[in-house]
Amino acid sequence: MVSESVPAAVDPADFPAQVRRWRTLRGLSQLELAHLAGTTQRYLSFIERGRSQPGRAIVLRLAASLGLTLRERNGLLLAAGFAAQYPESALDAPLLRPVHEALRRILDGHLPYPALVARPHGDLVAANRAFDVLTEGAPPELLEPPLNVFRLALHPDGMARRVVNLAEWGRHIIENQRARARQHQDAQLAALAEELTGYLPPVQPAQDHLGFAVPLRLRCPEGELRLLTTRTTFATAVDVTVAELHLEAFLPLDEESAAILRAR
Repeated sequence: MVSESVPAAVDPADFPAQVRRWRTLRGLSQLELAHLAGTTQRYLSFIERGRSQPGRAIVLRLAASLGLTLRERNGLLLAAGFAAQYPESALDAPLLRPVHEALRRILDGHLPYPALVARPHGDLVAANRAFDVLTEGAPPELLEPPLNVFRLALHPDGMARRVVNLAEWGRHIIENQRARARQHQDAQLAALAEELTGYLPPVQPAQDHLGFAVPLRLRCPEGELRLLTTRTTFATAVDVTVAELHLEAFLPLDEESAAILRAR
């Protein structure tokens, strides 16, 4: 549940600095952010200089205009001296049972192709039966909970030894991680990206892509799979835990890959 009181450790004086930091990170001028948030540049300037104490509604409008996650919006509210707005439920909370049931139906409906649900830093929440084509041959230490799907993908003892285009496919994953780490000032994700970078070979001059996406070319006992990855999130979530989940689904790029997965 969300607490209705503001923790004693929260310093409302930090709020102006946070607004400036997020605005600068998003590359917005005061005028641009003020327009997006439905206020004036003068008022926003007063906020950023600590000369005006904003109400809860304008803090939420600023957070939305800055494209903050629900967790980040709660943080901005706390910095302004308000209680958090969005609850953060435990994954096994009864409230989230409908979410688990919906995810299970989606995962099962994607069969015979692999699909998984993970948290922001790659910790696995759920997967369908076809997920075993990705874990095949991986050592137990990479599969122990919490299984990290990014580490499974790029660790030399995991999927990496079976990925034909590891250098390019892996760099694509890491570039996305670094972009999200910068966008959300996520030190944990940045550290994970640095770790994974050390596992990759140099990028080869020849590009292996479809023109619109980098495929995963994965060797398996039946042959080579060519797969495209899609990412789905809960766009209307109002719970921090649900908002941070994402579903990754793999789709075959040719009939040979589809036939292998159907047969499995």
